[in-house]
Amino acid sequence: MKIDRIEPVSLRFAYPAGQGFWCAGGYCDARVTTLVEVHTDTGLCGLGSAYTLPALAHVVVKEQLEPLLRGREADDIESLWNLMYRATRWYGRKGAAMSALGAVDTALWDLRGKRLGKPVWELLGGRRSTCPAYASALLWQPVESLAAEARRHLDRGYVRMKMRLGRDEPYDTAAVAAVRLAIGNKHDLMCDASMRYHPALAERIGKYLATQDVFWLEEPFEPEMLDAYSALRGRIGVPLAAGENEFGLQGFRELIEAKAVEIVQPDVSRAGGISEVWRIAQLAGRAGLKLATHSWSDGLAVIANAHVVAASDCGLTVEVDQTGNPLVDDLLDPPLTVRDGQLELGREPGLGVRLNRTLVDRLSMADPMRLPEGFYSDMVAGAAYLRPADPYRETDAVPA
Repeated sequence: MKIDRIEPVSLRFAYPAGQGFWCAGGYCDARVTTLVEVHTDTGLCGLGSAYTLPALAHVVVKEQLEPLLRGREADDIESLWNLMYRATRWYGRKGAAMSALGAVDTALWDLRGKRLGKPVWELLGGRRSTCPAYASALLWQPVESLAAEARRHLDRGYVRMKMRLGRDEPYDTAAVAAVRLAIGNKHDLMCDASMRYHPALAERIGKYLATQDVFWLEEPFEPEMLDAYSALRGRIGVPLAAGENEFGLQGFRELIEAKAVEIVQPDVSRAGGISEVWRIAQLAGRAGLKLATHSWSDGLAVIANAHVVAASDCGLTVEVDQTGNPLVDDLLDPPLTVRDGQLELGREPGLGVRLNRTLVDRLSMADPMRLPEGFYSDMVAGAAYLRPADPYRETDAVPA
């Protein structure tokens, strides 16, 4: 089974007017992702996903990786990963190149499963066809609206959910209390601080979160502040989580050796594909840590991450965007299914999914090299959209 061609397809969805969301980076009015299809001479096609700027994904895949891999055996996944990494190391190692090669790698795993007639979770040595999943949403909005939204996530089959903090201290504490009251004490609540805290503030709010039985505190600091993570860990009574801004095994080794977190959050669509996230999972397991993959791009990335979590002994849960994003909700046929907090993976070969081609055709970008201006939650196109939130307002001001 030889690689015939590799096709990246970038998708863009614009929220209807007024239906986006506010977060620390500003007002999100659109979403974007890049799918990668690896076609073979047998007719089989594997699917992967890259979460980075579309132009960068297209350049790396079409100009570097496709010429490098065309005609090679698709099942030689480890050798092909190393080949892609060596070819992109000088300008890669972290960022867009790792995201792009990871999409190809994920597609190769999909192909292996299809050739062997086995799901990826089984190829990785897993024993379960479901993966614990949590609803990821609860962004900045009136506190009473958060409580109502939280109850809707429970009605949709989730038993865990994550909310965004980092707005200001009165809001953060009131919002957590409202959501905890709405969902009760039997359901897990996670909090993402959006990298908006300084160490003293993180400790103060973290101890408050412990009184609300918060399951984890995610990204209180920017990813470069490893010393701050290490100093906070173990001091607040809430586990720390991070990793969506990290890439590759080496990056996560640094995070783990710094004793910065208890929960690592790689993403196959960013950190180097299924192969690399599986290696990260093994490293985390040996360190006694848990794996809770990040997913904020599309339904294919959710599924690919879930196969790794389901197969890993340290796998904890997978993130499912619940902000009304059709790139997540409607990309797959059939769509993602969560029951009693478990995402169904099934026993179909490979990743076990098909694309909703009607949606793909409708949302495909005509020119991936020119992303329309907008704020894409994690990415910005156009200087006018680089408008982060106002400075954080503390109840008891403490010098940063």
